[in-house]
Amino acid sequence: MTTKKKGSDLLKKEMESLNFGCFLRAARTSMDITQEEMAKKLGVSKSMICDIEKGRQLVSPKMAIKIAKVSQLSEQQALSLCFQDQVNKLKLKMKVQVAA
Repeated sequence: MTTKKKGSDLLKKEMESLNFGCFLRAARTSMDITQEEMAKKLGVSKSMICDIEKGRQLVSPKMAIKIAKVSQLSEQQALSLCFQDQVNKLKLKMKVQVAA
């Protein structure tokens, strides 16, 4: 199995946990790049990538879209997870759905 295939499998598995940090980590892994390389692509610090992946920092909708575009993944899924993280932080028992 290639690294790219492992990344794709990881992406599918991680998407089930429904948080943006997992989305970012799986996207980065599927691209086979480091946190530092992803940070450069996004114009942010490596520590910001680490904080997002660990769930210590929420992302804005604008950053969620940027990450989805760089990763060539679903903008709709990225926004949905971005908003769901914000709702979860408020401890609201609601499920977010984003439709085009």
